[in-house]
Amino acid sequence: MSEPELRVCLADSDLDAALRFDAGRGLTSTPKYLPMRLHYEGRGGALFAELARQPEYYPARAERQILTARAAEIAEVLATESNTGGFESPMGAPLSVIELGAGSAEKIRVVLDALDRDDQLESFWPFDADAGSVRKVLTAFAEAYPDIRLGGIIGDFTLHLEHLPDSQTPRLVAFLGGTIGNLTEPERERFLQDLREALRPGDWFMAGADLVKDPEVILAAYTDAAGATAEFNRNALRVLNQRLGADFEPEAFEHVVLWNESTATVELRLRASKPMAVRLDGIGLEVALAAGEEIHTGISTRFRPEDLEHRLRKAGFEPEHRWSDPDDRFGLFLSRAA
Repeated sequence: MSEPELRVCLADSDLDAALRFDAGRGLTSTPKYLPMRLHYEGRGGALFAELARQPEYYPARAERQILTARAAEIAEVLATESNTGGFESPMGAPLSVIELGAGSAEKIRVVLDALDRDDQLESFWPFDADAGSVRKVLTAFAEAYPDIRLGGIIGDFTLHLEHLPDSQTPRLVAFLGGTIGNLTEPERERFLQDLREALRPGDWFMAGADLVKDPEVILAAYTDAAGATAEFNRNALRVLNQRLGADFEPEAFEHVVLWNESTATVELRLRASKPMAVRLDGIGLEVALAAGEEIHTGISTRFRPEDLEHRLRKAGFEPEHRWSDPDDRFGLFLSRAA
């Protein structure tokens, strides 16, 4: 196979500029806030892997359970129902798979394996803002999948969907991990519309989404006894210290988790335990925080299946299949571009 194609939509300078802008705007707003992506920078990937191993954190296990149990079925659906765009064969045409926010791309591998076994995998493209992660996936997957085309996209999936590969084969865009719930309602609506515009009729979209359930079960996933989620939340401050020369004291902030019943949303915050004056030398900013003042650091929305499918239809997708784990904690939604 040829060398993987790499599409670079974000340079380090773009990321630095975005961080300076977001930190300056967010920390001078009322209430103060920071973008959720900061959780995943620096040690964030390792911290998230640690919290995902905690017994209270069910989403990762539930989604993995669905994917493992249904991979063969998903592959069969994709193969037999992908006769679109002039590709007419009993098993359909091989698919190009793109994973948004791929990270290490471990979640999607069981589906890739099932497609590959049936010779239904044409290519795989990890799409992530972290260049190092994309390159690591391409190196690892070149050995694991020697007979498929590989490519990567270094970019922001809320900005760069027009760079999705199009080799005129049916495409599957995977958006796993419940990340769709980290978008606000306006962001989610815009994302789904932009994605639909980037796809052809008949292309597939597979999203993993956490489902509405007992709030105590949901909140427990963010207040684990080991404190892994708290460390993950505080990582946003450590990233600002490292990249913007800030002098936050992460341990002086309490990890706060709230449940908003009206929007079925978990809200993450960091609460100052004392008055502080924080310098961010990299942007020439000093921020005053009162004792008890909170910085909003992210959300995670839960969905009723029919509500998410309504949003998908509104954006131009036709929901085709839905799977959940035995306890109905998490859902996997497979839709087609109409």
